[in-house]
Amino acid sequence: MTDHIAKAYDRDLEALGRKIAEMGGIAEKMLADAIDALVNLDADLGRATAAVDQRLDTLQREVEEAAILTIARRQPMAVDLREIVAAIRVSGDLERVGDLAKNIARRAVRLAHEPRLPRAMIGLRHMGELAALHLKEVLDAYAQRDIDAAREVWLRDQELDSLDDSVFRDLLTFMMEDPRNITFCTHLLFCSKNIERVGDHATNIAETVHYLVTGENMPLDRPKGGQSTIDGGEPLP
Repeated sequence: MTDHIAKAYDRDLEALGRKIAEMGGIAEKMLADAIDALVNLDADLGRATAAVDQRLDTLQREVEEAAILTIARRQPMAVDLREIVAAIRVSGDLERVGDLAKNIARRAVRLAHEPRLPRAMIGLRHMGELAALHLKEVLDAYAQRDIDAAREVWLRDQELDSLDDSVFRDLLTFMMEDPRNITFCTHLLFCSKNIERVGDHATNIAETVHYLVTGENMPLDRPKGGQSTIDGGEPLP
């Protein structure tokens, strides 16, 4: 690249980086607000959180369009190309985190007028805090190109899976204790699965960081700890 082209390419990458940083901030806040709305059954916060998702969708499209345009203009290779591919991957994962947070927020709105079961929220709050921590740490790892920190998040995904399994069992117990809890706890089962999937997207970003820095993919089999089947799948071996 000539010096002029190199500087223009650097500006393109910086612009992508700013959009990813904005997406990360929005996704983190959406997740935290969605969990707060659910735990406190705050319908107003739930509606406000769900409405933010449109901004994430817009940013994700902007990242994809800018990335494709940069590839067409600059024809990058090796690590330069990986930077752009990584931005596309991370933006996709963050957009999905926003969707999952929106789902949780919407269920918080639906549950606001249901009979409350405070003890059912304890495990979900813990799950939400852990998922938020994983998301923050992996976004920091992406910003710093820190593969060791990214690998730590990747390895700790099983903690969230195990919590999901524990919450699954607790909620089933509450439903068996009193059939009046069934509707409330069924909504919480889906919220638990949404939180667990936030963890999956955090591990996806961790894998992207590893690919970005090394040019190699991580192992296909990530550690798994939970076996709940609320999503209709089979238990993990």
